[in-house]
Order: sequence, then C-alpha cells, then structure tokens
Amino acid sequence: MTLRKTLAALTAATLAVTLTACGGTGSSGTGTGETVTVYSADGLATWYKTQFDAFTKSTGVNVNLVEAGSGEVVSRVEKEQSNPQADLLVTLPPFIQKADQSGLLQSSGVDVSRIPAAQVGPDGHYLPVVDNALSFIANPGANPQPATWNDLLAPEYKGKLQYSTPGQAGDGTAVLILLQHLMGKPAALDYLGKLQANNVGPSSSTGKLQPKVSNGELLVANGDVQMNLGSIKDDGSKFTVFFPAAADGTKTTVSLPYVAGVTKGAPHADSAKKLLSFLVSEDVQKTVAPEALGIPVLSSLASSAQGSAAPNTPAAVLKGVDVWVPDWNAVLKDLDADVAAYQKATGS
Repeated sequence: MTLRKTLAALTAATLAVTLTACGGTGSSGTGTGETVTVYSADGLATWYKTQFDAFTKSTGVNVNLVEAGSGEVVSRVEKEQSNPQADLLVTLPPFIQKADQSGLLQSSGVDVSRIPAAQVGPDGHYLPVVDNALSFIANPGANPQPATWNDLLAPEYKGKLQYSTPGQAGDGTAVLILLQHLMGKPAALDYLGKLQANNVGPSSSTGKLQPKVSNGELLVANGDVQMNLGSIKDDGSKFTVFFPAAADGTKTTVSLPYVAGVTKGAPHADSAKKLLSFLVSEDVQKTVAPEALGIPVLSSLASSAQGSAAPNTPAAVLKGVDVWVPDWNAVLKDLDADVAAYQKATGS
C-alpha cells in the first residue's frame, strides 16, 4: 500500500503475478479462456489467489494480478488510457476517489444494497471489497514499548522508526490525515516535524517496512491491520500491532478499505463486473475475516466478524479503538496542499 509527493507523479516498481493460468471450468463455467487483468494495491495476494482460482473454476475466466502501490496502480491506469490494459482497479482511498474524478472508472452494475452507502461511489463506480484500518507495529525488543503518539518522539527510536510517505503510500497518507483529525492541521505538522528526528526517511511502500520491524532493523513502523495480521500469519513476522493513544488514553484509527472499480475502456468489462460481483458475494465475504484477516464489507457479516475476539484477528486488535471514516472527497480536495505543507514541515 503506497502513496507520495503528488497523486499524479508516482513511481514504484510493479510486480505482475499471473494467477489461475489454466482457466478450468466448473458446473457454470463457460470455458471462454478470457483473462481479466486486475491492478491492485498490495496486501491481498494470498486471499486473491484462492478467490481468483474459484472464480476461474466457476466461469472459465482467468485472472491476471498486477500489484503495486496504491498511487502507482492508479497512475498506471491513467497512463494507459489510450490503450487500456486493466479491467479492474483496486486501491485505497483517496486514490480510488482520485481515479473516479479523473474519469478512469465506469459503473459496475454490482448490487451494493448490503454495503454501507457512504463507502460506495456515485453510480456504483467504486465499492469496497475488504475493509481495513491503519495500524502501527513494534518490534518486541523496543524499550520502552510504544503506547502513545508522544512515545514515538522518544530518543530511543532515533533511526529506528519509519513510516511510509504521505502522498505516495496509502497508509502513509492515512497517518497524516489521522493526525490532522486528532490534532488539527498546524499541530499535526508540528508533531510530524518533531517526529522527523527519529524517522529513517521516505518509504514508498508500507509493506517493505514489515520485515525490517520483524528483524529489528526498525523498532516501529506504520502499517494496516489486514496486512500486518497477514504477515504474522503467513510470514511468521515478529512484531506486535498497536494503535498510538492520545494524551487522554483514547485510541483512534482511520478506516482504509480496499476499494474496487471497473476501469473505463476495460478490454473485458463484462467479466470484470462479474469478478467484482463475485468478490462481494456473501460466500466470498465470509472468507474475508478468517483468510484475508480483513473486515467484511457486507453490513451483516461485518457485525458478526467484530463479535469474534480470537487472538490476531481484526476484532481483537481493534477492540477499544475508534475507527474514524473520513469524507475522502474532502480529503482529496486538500491533499496536494496538505502534502506540500507536510514536505515543508519535515524537510522531505
């Protein structure tokens, strides 16, 4: 999940992973041999593999996954408008809103009646597929273990703390947006200016910070609940997930769903719409909490998933944490100016 200096000028390496190469058919398969291409912010590859295999078995439509940073996948779709390659775009807010405002999406035709209306774009141009939230991670050897925003300013973390860059990484932008919400814009910039004394430097990828915290190269980094819990489960990462508290002890984070939209000019638009509908179907959404370690987007399933408190589940780590849902269109309106102010305050 990644973002940087502006929404328009983003560079990050792109990894293409071809999934379900054989395209088998099931009871409802068409045997078309068609391939849908998905450009997605990184973090869901393991879950995607299972679900895309099932989709291919059912429909005969193969799925090709291209993963990169949150901003980079949008930038790539924009650059390819004269010769569209992607059929489905999955990224984080506010990048999905940016894509829609730039005319890169079309109506999906997906039934969104069971998804909170505030998370669905105009005319169904985008909708969430996995809900998620900003988090932080700490190496077990961090001494003291961080608990508050103020703790992150401690000299013990100098050169041992890093967060992904606002304006480039989705999670990094969320750090800036959340601090503005908690402190107000001037105080947030003042805080981040002080935090810069400990910050290793810019990072276009939040995911790349996880192994560094696990092996002790870093003691603290930002992340997101789904990606961090997935790393603990799949990679055996050694870190704890936490949410910095305010001075009064309250903990607040920001909602960061993976949001998808069918691209304008998609070469296989009908199949992309079928895939998106499949991903938000009840059977697939039931796998989100146990397999993707995210939060289902269907209202009924989201409520039941939060009733579970098993260790290293979203419900467990988010217990007692207020999840704030911003007006992402308002965020996007000010984002370029906010990122410029951030760069000035931090000297980055």
